[in-house]
Amino acid sequence: MKILMVSAEAVPFAKTGGLADAVSALAIELTNMGHDVKIVLPRYYKIDRSKLEQLEGPMAVAAGQVETWTAVYKTAMPGCSKLPVYFIDHEGCFGRDGIYGTRSETDFHDNPYRFAVLCHGAFQLCRKLGWFPDIVHAHDWSACLAPVLLKHVCRFCGFEKTASVLTIHNQGYQGQYGKDQFPALGIDWGLYYGAGLEHEGGINFLQGGVSSADMITTVSPTYASEIQTMEGGFGMDGLLRVRHDVIRGIVNGADTSQWNPSVDKRIPFTYSLKDMSGKAKCKAELQKRMGLPVRPDVPVIGMVTRLVDQKGIAEVFAPTYGSLYQICAEMDIQFVVLGSGEKWCENEINALQSKLGNMRAYIGYDENLSHLIEAGSDFFLMPSRYEPCGLNQIYSMLYGTLPIVRRTGGLADTVQNYNQETGDGTGFMFDQLTPRAIYDTVGWAVWAYYNRKDHIKKMQQKGMQSYFGWDVAAKQYLDVYKEALYRGCGI
Repeated sequence: MKILMVSAEAVPFAKTGGLADAVSALAIELTNMGHDVKIVLPRYYKIDRSKLEQLEGPMAVAAGQVETWTAVYKTAMPGCSKLPVYFIDHEGCFGRDGIYGTRSETDFHDNPYRFAVLCHGAFQLCRKLGWFPDIVHAHDWSACLAPVLLKHVCRFCGFEKTASVLTIHNQGYQGQYGKDQFPALGIDWGLYYGAGLEHEGGINFLQGGVSSADMITTVSPTYASEIQTMEGGFGMDGLLRVRHDVIRGIVNGADTSQWNPSVDKRIPFTYSLKDMSGKAKCKAELQKRMGLPVRPDVPVIGMVTRLVDQKGIAEVFAPTYGSLYQICAEMDIQFVVLGSGEKWCENEINALQSKLGNMRAYIGYDENLSHLIEAGSDFFLMPSRYEPCGLNQIYSMLYGTLPIVRRTGGLADTVQNYNQETGDGTGFMFDQLTPRAIYDTVGWAVWAYYNRKDHIKKMQQKGMQSYFGWDVAAKQYLDVYKEALYRGCGI
């Protein structure tokens, strides 16, 4: 199949979160399976043009109210020479720091125009190359104009045998802007309502994509159900229920070339299921690194997270009712956290570690430390309010670290709850996001650590034997692509 991935980000070129990892990993896997895949991205300021190949001639793009002229650059995906990555180059749109915004301007005011240039440019690129895909695969709200354009503008202009798939990586981000921004999209005003872009008097990119795509995927089966509820739909649950027959949930794979304790170059000692001695050494190194007493007998609970509401930070860290102070004060444990985000939370974490002798934090991000926390911890806490897929719980299991998670989204689909009678399971789960539920579940895990060491070992072994390869997800996406072609083109 010929597949065009349209995205605002893809590693190693541009990344704000797991979307970037998923786009590249899926494209690489499909390419390795023999499919003809191309990725199209904006060329952001930090992507060095001198390392790219420029395609001959400028390219006209119909975004905005007048024709926009862009350049196009190309390179091969590192580690996969058969996968080309194309960059739409427009200095006014993308020649700045940030993908969606910066600290001073968290959401660029001209994002509708910027991502209209990307989506119009994707179709123009196909025409320029004389390459017409079977599937246009759009990722998240910033690429949602692509399915709108295919259905309402391009399908009978060379793309008659092309279908669209939209992957929702996070329903909480929808791309909502004022109605005055609609002319920036470069489409007829009739499509304001006709393409489903109108939302509460403004425009909603994700809603337009959901209305127009031939098939819709999310990044786990449970999340596919959750976005169709009032709580998880963020105002779009009604539309998603209407389109329930085209929604599929596919769990993301994990990049085991980067996350594998037997070959991980970012941890001081490697280890495997056959020889776990390296994990104990990593635990000692983590304790030293974080300034904690080196105690092999105490359970270490790790947390690597963005400090935002989605991750359940208030229930863990809030000064008035957060569970962490009580956990650290009343249980014989050590707790380490790595993350950054909301200022109140950063301040509270710093205050907590000044009060508690068994809790340490690193505010910011450090890739090596994130790997060490996964390897050196006994448990990993993920109390997410919602979690479309999640990767840290997968990494934890692969590293023999037992996740403590809320039963939601991809966490529910990947973690098997502990059975206290048999010792089966790969982690510990709770349902209600409350400080008490977090406290009780951490306490349950700590009790098992001290009293059911055989169960802990059995769970570690099962987690490390889990398989989360991208080949599984890629095969499921191919089924979705075939259904999209049937629904969209009758093929």
